[in-house]
Amino acid sequence: MGRIVVIQGHPETRAGLLRALADSYVEGARAAGHDVEVIDVTRLDFPLLRDKAAWSAAADGDVAHAQAAMAAAQHVAVFFPLWLGTLPALLKAFFEQILRPGFAIGEGTGLNPFKPLLKGRSARLIVTMGMPALMFRLIYLAHGVKSFERNALNFVGIRPVRTTLIGSVDSMDDAARARCHAQMRSLGRAAR
Repeated sequence: MGRIVVIQGHPETRAGLLRALADSYVEGARAAGHDVEVIDVTRLDFPLLRDKAAWSAAADGDVAHAQAAMAAAQHVAVFFPLWLGTLPALLKAFFEQILRPGFAIGEGTGLNPFKPLLKGRSARLIVTMGMPALMFRLIYLAHGVKSFERNALNFVGIRPVRTTLIGSVDSMDDAARARCHAQMRSLGRAAR
């Protein structure tokens, strides 16, 4: 089976639906024999990047550990709530830290000055939101999620990236939540 890194990107530490869904995904993946490492972004210590020199410097501490986990993984599952149409600032700062030059991108040749260094990995984005998921797809064109997929993950070579949108979370009943947990266990088992 494969190695999976699950990134819990909810900035709140309290238990909630998204954290429980990530636990169900991990449960399904481990039951299928996958080796799973969970990275909870709220528990990491890293500064915001404020200039090109900081972004280009070698990572250390929690960031270096997260890079090692991603380097060893064949699949990355990212769980996050939709905030202002995209991922929360803490999760964006985390990806700015780990997707640095020398690890995620190298020097390219010709017309493309960048070389993706994380090829051979797939990803799944699991995104919860208060609005109906169909509304986010049709009216907002899922722009914030697609931008993250294209401009961060695909840019460094991670593809395919599949997305699971879970909408109307504030009005979900127990049956809907149970269906979501079953879906996460299934996605964890398949992990591709």
